[in-house]
Amino acid sequence: MINLEQLGVYLPQGHLFKDITLQINRGDKIGLAGKNGAGKSTMLKLLSGMEKPSEGRIHTPKDTTIGFLTQDIKIDTTKSVYDYLYFSNELLNRVRTRLDEINHDLVTRTDYENESYLGLLDELTELNDLFAFHEGFQWEEKIASILVGLGFETEEFNRELSTFSGGWKMRAELARILVNKPDVILLDEPTNHLDIISISWLENYLTKFEGIVIVISHDRLFLDNVTKRTLEISQGKVNDYPLPYSLYKIRREEELALMTNAKKQQEKDIKHTKELIDKFRAKASKAAFAQSLMKKLDKTEIIEVENDAVAKMKVSFPLSLQPGKWILEMERMGKTFNDKVLFREISITVGRGEKIALLGPNGVGKSTLLKRIMGTLDGDGIVNYGHNVKITYFAQDQAEKLDVNKTIYETVDDIAEGEIRKDLRSILGTFLFTGEEVDKKVGVLSGGERTRLALCQLLLSPCNFLILDEPTNHLDIQSKEVLKRALINYEGTFIVVSHDREFLDGLTNRIWDIQDKTLKIYHYDVKEYLAKKMTLESNEVKSDPSTGSGDELRVASDGATKAKNKEVKVDLSTPLKVTKELTQEEQKEVKRKKNSLQNQIRKSEEQIEALENKVKAMDEVILHLDYSDKANADKVLAEYDKIKKELDSVVSVWETQVEEMDAI
Repeated sequence: MINLEQLGVYLPQGHLFKDITLQINRGDKIGLAGKNGAGKSTMLKLLSGMEKPSEGRIHTPKDTTIGFLTQDIKIDTTKSVYDYLYFSNELLNRVRTRLDEINHDLVTRTDYENESYLGLLDELTELNDLFAFHEGFQWEEKIASILVGLGFETEEFNRELSTFSGGWKMRAELARILVNKPDVILLDEPTNHLDIISISWLENYLTKFEGIVIVISHDRLFLDNVTKRTLEISQGKVNDYPLPYSLYKIRREEELALMTNAKKQQEKDIKHTKELIDKFRAKASKAAFAQSLMKKLDKTEIIEVENDAVAKMKVSFPLSLQPGKWILEMERMGKTFNDKVLFREISITVGRGEKIALLGPNGVGKSTLLKRIMGTLDGDGIVNYGHNVKITYFAQDQAEKLDVNKTIYETVDDIAEGEIRKDLRSILGTFLFTGEEVDKKVGVLSGGERTRLALCQLLLSPCNFLILDEPTNHLDIQSKEVLKRALINYEGTFIVVSHDREFLDGLTNRIWDIQDKTLKIYHYDVKEYLAKKMTLESNEVKSDPSTGSGDELRVASDGATKAKNKEVKVDLSTPLKVTKELTQEEQKEVKRKKNSLQNQIRKSEEQIEALENKVKAMDEVILHLDYSDKANADKVLAEYDKIKKELDSVVSVWETQVEEMDAI
């Protein structure tokens, strides 16, 4: 349990937040919400101990372990990816070293009856128990499981970490945190460099994790699937909601509507009070009354309502001219880098109006395929465009390509043509650049602001075929919703690469998936695609002889073999288990236990199904809940929490039963 007591952070321009008092309990899965600059990342740094508060205290139990994934990690090591994880646990490192020393002594000494020799045997037993307690004997399997889950190929395990890109280093750091199972996991934008499959894997992992998880993310679906509580930092305060992100947003919008009405009424009351003061302050008989009104006015706490300007953004991409029936044709297209084939023999025609999501793990060639389509990269095959096709390309690093020395206005003025140049200030206002802000240099803008400016450039480039490579990078949830609405209403054709499932859901009518060095096409939505993909991968894991029967993926690898070789002395020092044939009575007892457990598992699964149906029904109730009736709302939310806790309890029992069955 973590307690925040009157926490505050003071900056030169004033308080970032102050008087924050709240409690975080074991098992809490929390999403941190708030506008850019509200203090979300600072809050994680305070909880991690990386920074100290200006005021107040954070009370964390002694020996609490914390894993913190920041956005600006710097890893430059000659260690392999595998060794970076293998040697990351100091306790296991010490135990391994001592076990090696003891094994060496036991092999070389001959004074078997000596007291010190017997003492070594006792210490050996204790260390083996300690090693087993901290899952040391499963360490290499856990490492391989987590690395594969986060998208690493087994042949990459022994590559030097310094040879990987920043995004892959971030994955390695995330893997290091997860494999060590800290009591508290703090994640600042963990999905930024993950592909869709890896994000789904991480969701499953965090859902089962028993400790505290606090996450900042612009991925709405990730927050909904992982978190059950939302802490919103707004105007220097923290608002606490026992709800995942989407439900929190509904309640928050209702609260803001009530606050807006209350603010309007307060402004009327203040205006009326000031009029009375002006009217009576000069009259001797009413002076005392005027003074009391002035004191009352001074004590009035002004209602502040946070304005969500992004929600008011209206963006649309104009169609330059109507193209022919087909937009793009690829014939036997392929690309090879240094004898590595990314894709080959791709032949496909894209029709007018198709909305395509290009998916696949990082590194399979999605951006390369887009560059081949654009003609900016050479390769095998032919690319043809249809009649009147005009393409606009939004690269993954489009925001970084902006000239940092130009102003916001100059950036769009350089690209705009014709009559639209007269409306540049209005268009910039649509993207939340107003007044004197348009004279700011691009170099001082945040990542999200630069992405908005790059999208504004896109708007000023009329076309009928959009190619978008990760357009949501650095955009907050509200800005992504604005972009999504614009693309839904776009009358042209587009291909979009994105790992954001919420953004893609309902946006596209085709899925292109780069698999097995070719392009596979699906005509269903992203949710169905992901469900089928995860099921397929799960079945492949079960049929793989290198995998175990549990939930974790176990992969034989050079790294795992290497780790096992390092640990051979530990294994040899463990007493050998001799397997004997069971008697008839023992066989009957095992059969009885199996039958009993099967019945218990079946009953638990029936309970889980019933409770999940209740949760689903309650989700619908909460979605349309009237929060103005506080008594009823509190009652409904309490019932919802009760059902969720009961479901968690039954699932925990079911997991124990399944483990017992596996053991038998």
